[in-house]
Amino acid sequence: MSTAALTRPGTVLADLLPAATASRARVRDAALVAGGAVLTGLAAQIALPVPGSPVPVTGQTFAALLVGTALGARRGLLSLALYALAGMAGMPWFADGTSGFASPTFGYIVGMLLASGLVGALARRGGDRGALRTAATMAAGTAVIYALGVPYLALSTGMSLGKAVAVGLVPFLFGDALKAALAMGALPTAWKLAGRRD
Repeated sequence: MSTAALTRPGTVLADLLPAATASRARVRDAALVAGGAVLTGLAAQIALPVPGSPVPVTGQTFAALLVGTALGARRGLLSLALYALAGMAGMPWFADGTSGFASPTFGYIVGMLLASGLVGALARRGGDRGALRTAATMAAGTAVIYALGVPYLALSTGMSLGKAVAVGLVPFLFGDALKAALAMGALPTAWKLAGRRD
């Protein structure tokens, strides 16, 4: 792939993996979708409790956003849908090895699914090519996760929306800033390395 092709919008990192035929491209895409789901499930097991909150700090949100950005909207959405459906069916790979949809944190999982599609669409428009663009892409995805996760937390626990914001959003802002900083370094660097391989 030429350097020009690497830098033009419309390409995501996963598109750089070669597939000589349409059938090989389908196999590649299926493997990427499954791999993204597994990565998210493994990252969800990195979980630290937050005092006073039913929502732990996990690697799950970071993995979901990276999967969406690297795979693009369609594959990212399918990957997180696979993750969510398998977890709902009993696969114990939600945070802390849980499964099902009765958890007060299930809204965050639905948010991650939609966020992966959003950040994938933004990545196709060049949203992962520079540090500031990557930060904006991650912020948009994170906002979607909270927009679904916090109200679901309030509804499922009976707490007020203000309380849900206090325990389901505020304690995580610093960590989200760190995750955005990691992405700001990792994604543009991956594009630079891909360009040097050409």
